[in-house]
Formats: sequence, structure tokens, C-alpha cells
Amino acid sequence: MNPLRRLAALGQSVYLDAISRPMIEGGDLRRLIEEDDLQGVTSNPAIFEKAIAQSADYDDAIAELAGRGMPSAEIFETLAVEDIRAAADLFAASHQASDGQHGYVSLEVSPLLADDTDGTIAEARRLWRALDRANVFVKVPGTKAGLPAVRRLTALGINVNVTLLFGLPRYQAVAEAYIAGLEDRLAAGESVSGVASVASFFLSRIDVLIDPRLDELVRAGGDRGERAAALRGTAAIASAKRAFVIYTSLFGGDRFAPLAAAGARPQRLLWASTGVKDPAYHDLAYVEPLIGADTVTTLPQETLDAYRDHGDPRPRLTDELDEAEAKLRALGELGIDLDAATVALEREGVEKFVTPFESLMQAIDEARERTGTSAGGRH
Repeated sequence: MNPLRRLAALGQSVYLDAISRPMIEGGDLRRLIEEDDLQGVTSNPAIFEKAIAQSADYDDAIAELAGRGMPSAEIFETLAVEDIRAAADLFAASHQASDGQHGYVSLEVSPLLADDTDGTIAEARRLWRALDRANVFVKVPGTKAGLPAVRRLTALGINVNVTLLFGLPRYQAVAEAYIAGLEDRLAAGESVSGVASVASFFLSRIDVLIDPRLDELVRAGGDRGERAAALRGTAAIASAKRAFVIYTSLFGGDRFAPLAAAGARPQRLLWASTGVKDPAYHDLAYVEPLIGADTVTTLPQETLDAYRDHGDPRPRLTDELDEAEAKLRALGELGIDLDAATVALEREGVEKFVTPFESLMQAIDEARERTGTSAGGRH
């Protein structure tokens, strides 16, 4: 059997970390759903910047919208909403057949709002209404300002994909915000059975930050150097396994029990940033160790193709949990403050989305100028 389909059979949803209009209209996305049992799509500003700004595929649509006097930010949102709705429609059958477990497509709020709670809530509510699909997630960065937004949006019954999670304390706070939002909703007399959420835990970027620090210790030699060498490339997977332990405790615990009895779903862990950045690592290094039921793995196209070709699906998420905990302790013993490092990664992650978002706005501005429809401005 196709290894990607076997992942689905093991209970792990496979999402594609890419979207574009040609992929939707040309039938590629439909083929992935039918042949690979793809169960969702994620998007972010960088993905849309690549799809819209780095091709001519959207030029006619931009010209048509600009001709109406629509500003650039509104043009982007219009194009993105159209693509997300079209993709969600392709997953509608999967969503319905799985009773809402599978078939989700995500659209992110502006990264410029990452530190603006009220702005995030307002934009997420507006996008939710515009998307008008049960099988969509509105993506909200899991920043400090994002936490109350997650709680409020969940209480409103809006499906949220909490993104840019790197650290365990922040992941736990996000999961607790989701639970609190469900409690608020239930207390208000609203149903919690139709609310879905995922927490996107980013992987490869953790090792990209931590490995060079370990390499410095290796170069210094001695016992510490040997210990550091053994920990290279382990921080991300160890953190993810620890996140799963937190997930199990929270969603299998006493606080969530009455919510579950009322029909609430756990907020599933979604493994993000699964593409390998270090060529020394196996190309599926961030996929194989984290296979487990009721989780999601979102793969860039290259990693998806690699898994189809030579993936080895077996449930490994609960393997070596004690060893993962020991590795995290060992990092601390070597003087590496993982919590501080992941706070820095969060800030960097926001910027990595702000930059392509601003580039995208500039590209739409330029497309408007090329077509003689520059009136109307950016905002």
C-alpha cells in the first residue's frame, strides 16, 4: 500500500503544506486526495507569497480586482479566501465521512497582528465569515497575545489552528486556552461538539537553532563535547514527544472529561516544519518518529513525495518517551536553555511570515502598476 495511505490507516492525518490556484484548478490537489488519502492543506503568508508573487498565475485576477478599485491588502484576502474555499470544497467529502475529524484547510490572520489580541480576534472573525465553510481553520500565531485570542475564538465556535509553537510551556498554555474557550462556550449554553482545533508544533527550526550550539561544545572537546555530539539533531523530536505527553495529560485528564462528555474534541497536535534543513539528516527525520493516532503531520511537497516513495509507517510516537525526557534534561545540563531558545524562535517565526507578507503586498502593488490599475492604494 502507498505509505501515505498507510499513515492515514494508522490514524495520522496527512496535510500538504502548500496551496496554489493551478494546483486546485488543474486537478493536482484532487489527485492527492484520491491517490494518497491527503486529508488537509495548510497555508501561510510565505506559501501565498510563493504562489501569487512568484508566478503569473494570479495576474489576470489581480488586474480584474484592482480594476474595481480594490486595495492590495483586500486583493490578497479575496484571492486567498477564494483558494481556501475551493480547496475546502475538495475536502468536503472527507470531512463529512470522518464526522469532522479530517478534511481541513487553513488560512492565517495577518502576521502583522501577532502581538495584537483584539486585532487578531476581529480579523479571525471576519475571515471565518468570509470562508463560510465548516472544514476550515483560521490560523492564529501562538504568541502571548494570541493566547486570549485562541480562548475567545474557541468560545465563539471558530475553528483555530494555533501556529508557530516551538516551546513546551507555550504549547501547554495554548492547549489550556483552547480548553478554557470550550468551557466558556459550554457555560454560555452553546454546543462544543462542532468545534475543531489543532496546535501546530514546529520541528526542524528547533534543531537549526540548537545544533550549532551543540557543535560549539563538540569542538571544545572533552566529556561535554561527547555528550553534545550525542544530542545533535534530537531537540526537536524530544520536544515533540514531550508535547504529546502534555497533550495526553490535558485531554485525558479530569478537566477535559466533562467537555468530552458534552461532545468536545481534543485539540490535536500537528507536526509542522517537517522538511529537513540539514542535509546530514534523513529526509524523513521529522516524520517517522512522530507517527501516532489522532495527530496531524503537514508535509511540504518534496517531503510528501519522499514519503510516498520510501516511507516506513509504524506507530512510533509513544516509543522512547523516557529517553526523550532525558535528552531534554541533558540539554539543560549542558547549559542550553531550550525555553529561552524557543521564545527566540517564536519571534523569528513571526518575522519569517511578516517578510513574505510584505513582499506579497509589494508584488500585488507592482502587478497593479503593470496593468495600469494602481489607483486605490495598498490598504
